[in-house]
Amino acid sequence: MSVTSASRTSGDGSGDTPADSQEAPEPQPSADRSAWASLRPLVLRLHFYAGVLVAPFLLVAAATGFLYACSFQAEKIVYSHELRVPVGKNELPISQQVAAARKAHPEGTISAVRPSPEDGATTRVLLSGVKGIEADHTLAVFVNPYTGEVRGALEQYGSTGALPLRTWIDDLHRDLHLGEPGRLYSEFAASWLWVIAGGGLVLWFGRRRAQRKVRGTTGRRRTLSVHGSVGVWVAAGLFFLSATGLTWSTYAGANIDDLRTSLGHTTPTVSAGVAAGGEHAEHGGGTAGGTVDGTQGATGTDVGLDAVLKAARAEGLSNPVEIIPPADASTAYVVKQIQRSWPEKQDSVAVDPATGKVTDVLRFDDYPLLAKLTRWGIDAHTGVLFGIVNQLALAALACCLILLIVYGYRMWWQRGRGSAFGRPLPRGAWQDVPPYVLVPLIAAIATLGYFVPLLGIPLAVFLAVDIVLGEIAYRRGKRTYTTAA
Repeated sequence: MSVTSASRTSGDGSGDTPADSQEAPEPQPSADRSAWASLRPLVLRLHFYAGVLVAPFLLVAAATGFLYACSFQAEKIVYSHELRVPVGKNELPISQQVAAARKAHPEGTISAVRPSPEDGATTRVLLSGVKGIEADHTLAVFVNPYTGEVRGALEQYGSTGALPLRTWIDDLHRDLHLGEPGRLYSEFAASWLWVIAGGGLVLWFGRRRAQRKVRGTTGRRRTLSVHGSVGVWVAAGLFFLSATGLTWSTYAGANIDDLRTSLGHTTPTVSAGVAAGGEHAEHGGGTAGGTVDGTQGATGTDVGLDAVLKAARAEGLSNPVEIIPPADASTAYVVKQIQRSWPEKQDSVAVDPATGKVTDVLRFDDYPLLAKLTRWGIDAHTGVLFGIVNQLALAALACCLILLIVYGYRMWWQRGRGSAFGRPLPRGAWQDVPPYVLVPLIAAIATLGYFVPLLGIPLAVFLAVDIVLGEIAYRRGKRTYTTAA
C-alpha cells in the first residue's frame, strides 16, 4: 500500500484546514515564519496519515469497547438465575455453603471463596484445575447463601468476576480471540490514539475561531467542523483510554511496569507467610495445610472459613471479600476486599490457619501513588470504578470515536474529485521547522518510540517507506521535495 495516495483528514483527530487552503500548495519556507506556522504542516501530515492508517484498528477497538461497556448489565440479565436468589432470613455458615458446592462439584481444588456480598446475591466458590476449564480461568459454583442450594456453575475469568458473556466480549476487545498475537492490534490502537487526538487538538485550536463554527456551514466544511468539535469535547477521554490501555499492554505495559519497579511503586501484597521463609504473595490453590471446612488436615487443625472470615471482619474488611485458602503448610489464608467501584475497597489481611489470628494487614491507603493511580485507571477503563455511570461514559466515548472516524474518512472523500479520495499531502514540511524546535521534537519522538514500541516501530516504517516513495517521485520529476515529514 502506498502511503502517498492518501489525503487529508483523520480517523480520529479534530483539526484540519478549510477546503480552499487544503487545495493550495504549501508556501515556500521563509525566515520570518513563526515556529507554529512552520510546525503546522508537519502536525497536519502526521495527524492525517496516522488517522487514516490507524483508524481501522481504532474502529474495531471502539466497537468492541462499546460492547464491553454494555456487557456488565447484559451479564446481570443473562445470568440472573445464578447471581440472584430470594432474600432469606439467615445465611448459612460459609463452610456449609462451600460443602454444598463441593458436593455438587467435587472436581478440582478450591482456589477462592466469595461470600454473598449483599442481600439476595449468591456465594461463589471458585474451583481451579477443573477439566475443560482454561488454566487462567476458574469454575464458579453459585450457592444460595440461605438454603445451600447450588444454583449453577459457570466459567469465570479475572478479578472482576467476568462470566462467559463478558469474558468473550473482553477477549474480543483485547485480542480478537487470536491470543497473544491479537493483542498487538489493541496496543497499536492505544499507542496511536493519543497522538491522533493530540494532533487534532493542536490543529483545531490553531484555526481561526470563525472557521470552527458548525452552524451555517455545508459540505466538507461542515463535516470538518463537526469532526473537530466532537474531537475537542472528547479529547480528554481519548487520552485517558490511550494511557490506561497501555498500562497492561504487552510491550508498553512491560516498560511501565519496569518504571514502577525502579521507582518502588509496584502494587504491594499482604505477607501470607506463617513460618520462617514463608512466601509473600497472594495465591490460590489447594489446602495442603488443612481444609477449608475446619476439619483435621494433613498437618494439623484448620480453623476453617468461618473463623477466618470473622477475623477479617474484625479488621474492618466489609463486603465484598474473597477468601483464598493456603497454598501449603507454611502459608496463611488471605482475605481481601474486591470492590472496584468508588469508594474502592482493596484492603487485605492474612490469617493463620492454625490459630485464626491475623498475621498481616495491608491497607489500600498504604499503596504507593503510582499503584493507586494504576488501580484507578484500569478500573475506570474497564467500567467498574463508577458503576453504571462509568459504563455509560465509556459507551458514549466509543460512539464519539466511531463518529470521528466516520467523519474523518468522509472528509477525505469530500476533498477528492468525483469518486476518488483527495490528493496526498505534500512532503518536505519538516524542512520549514526551525532547528531549535525540530531537534528536541525528534529526540522526544525517539524516546517515546522506544518506550512505546508500537508507536515507534510503525512510525519508523512509515518514514522509511515515505522516503523511498518520495525519492522515486523525485527521480520521475513529479516532486521537488524528497524527504518525508
